[in-house]
Parts: sequence; C-alpha cells; structure tokens
Amino acid sequence: MAKTGLKQRMIGQFHHPRGLGGRVAGWVMAHRGSNRRRNVWVVSLLDVRPDERVLEVGFGPGIAIGELAARATRGRVYGVDHSAVMVERASRRNRAAAGRIELVHTSVDRLPSFGAPLDAVLAVNNAGFWPDPPARLRELRGLLRPGGRIALASQPRCPGADRGTTARAARELRDLLTEAGFTELRVETLELDPPVACVLGVSPR
Repeated sequence: MAKTGLKQRMIGQFHHPRGLGGRVAGWVMAHRGSNRRRNVWVVSLLDVRPDERVLEVGFGPGIAIGELAARATRGRVYGVDHSAVMVERASRRNRAAAGRIELVHTSVDRLPSFGAPLDAVLAVNNAGFWPDPPARLRELRGLLRPGGRIALASQPRCPGADRGTTARAARELRDLLTEAGFTELRVETLELDPPVACVLGVSPR
C-alpha cells in the first residue's frame, strides 16, 4: 500500500511538479530522449516563422520553448505553466533568449493578456488535464489571428499504451478541436514507443 501511494505521488509530480519531487520530475522530463524528440518534432510541425508570436501551454522544463525561440528570432515566445518549479527551470534553460520569451506561472483557465493576436499555440501531453478543455480551446482560438495555427500532441503514458492508445488519443484531440471551432485539421504521427500523435488545426479566417 505504501509503495502504491509513493508511486501515485511521483506520477502526480509529472502532472504538477512541486518542491523537491517536482525538481526531480523536471530533471527527468528535461533529460529523457523521447521527451526531447517529441517536443522538437511538434515545434517543427508548426513551421514557426521568424517574426511570429507563439504560445506554449504547459511548457514543463522548457524544451519546446527553446525550439520556438530559435525559430521566432524577431518575434515573441510566451509560455504558461501551473508549476512554479517548471517556470524556474524553463527560465534557466532558456536564459540566452530571455529578452524574447515571457514565461508566466498560471493555469490555462487564467491566461494573461498577450497584447496582440498570436500566430501559433501548442500544448504537449497536457490538454487532457485542463479544466473544461473545449472552453479552454475556444479561448485559445480567440487569442489567435485568423489563420493562426494550433498543435495538440499526445504520447500516452498509461500502462500498456500502444499504437491503438495513441490513435484513440488522436481522435479525442481532433474532436476537441472540432468542437472548439478549429478547421483544416490533420493528424501527424511520430514513431516512438508508444507513438506520438499531433493534431494540427487552423483558426478560421
């Protein structure tokens, strides 16, 4: 029973890193090869251009934030995360781009103002944990310019996850984006174990 409780607490740290356990979870997320491949791949699918303004929801240790900053060299990169530990870690990881990134400790249902419309939004492995995902996605669509892009990615981490689990996750993300009013939806897959699904959509023009 005690081992089960400890395991659940550690799993919880990957959902909401806090304290020393959160720092350990953040280190694991930052150094796991599959995490880096997944994040770099999702950013590449968004085809971010140098002058664009982009937002990542739930940036964790900041791997994708760094990739976005490397592409949006004349633009602005925003990030929101509900973990203060991850804000600290991601800020340290990306300090070389500090003048072009803004990382905020907040939840997806309390988004700050970004001043002007965004060009792209992404979220990797966290949309399923949002409160009322369709409502959150409608809010994000309202923050995007007409024709702005969104990418939601999922690599299932449940025991026994396989290609079928990933396919079901992709359908769920596609349904959420459809409900929120996004169009031109497409699904891409990265062959990891289990595979990663990324569903991309466009804010109607």
